[in-house]
Amino acid sequence: MKSRSRRYTSASDSLEMEKTFEINDAISCLSKVDRTKFDESIELSFSLGVDPKQSSQSVRGTVNLPHGSGKEVKVLVFTENPEDATKLGADYAGLEDLISKIKDGWMDFDIALSTTSAMKSVRSIARVLGPRGLMPTPKAGTVTDNLEEAIKEVKAGRVEFKMDKTGAMAVLIGKRSFSDDQLVENATTALEAVASSKPDGFKGKFVKSIHVSATMSPSLRVSSSILN
Repeated sequence: MKSRSRRYTSASDSLEMEKTFEINDAISCLSKVDRTKFDESIELSFSLGVDPKQSSQSVRGTVNLPHGSGKEVKVLVFTENPEDATKLGADYAGLEDLISKIKDGWMDFDIALSTTSAMKSVRSIARVLGPRGLMPTPKAGTVTDNLEEAIKEVKAGRVEFKMDKTGAMAVLIGKRSFSDDQLVENATTALEAVASSKPDGFKGKFVKSIHVSATMSPSLRVSSSILN
């Protein structure tokens, strides 16, 4: 059995682990847990009721968090006009040169955007980017010809979410340094985005469970009634 740190055990003892919380109460409880020496991330974790093996039931989307994610994001843009993308705020921009670097193992970026025309070349590295959740797709809003808006949104705190092959999904909603109100507003916006990503025609319970946690804290169960 995996041993837990003294901090984790102490936090578990102070929290009502068996209780189901409304999101504002869960955030309030987490804020009382002792902090670590670094600014922990806060995430919502979902267990979904869809069948991950059915492509028609895939769950993926983006959410613009009103208070940002608290994470500094390195943005790469695949484009034939790298100078323009750099002026708009991209950290890296190019096409064949970046594709070559990525094939050689370079992955020093958090989000990849692509213009529509550049995707013909980008598809050559789909097997590299796809498993890492970095492949630009129209559904996620990362294939676009409006680079100014896309880069601005990503830098401001647009977060992408995607269900994995087990039906689990995590959404970053901020940092421990955020106020409770900021985290609650971000969480509420994220919950609404997940609710709107429910596959068309899906019958049954969409979300089986939701938990919220900090990087080094126990997780608290959150009511999923808003999503079912």
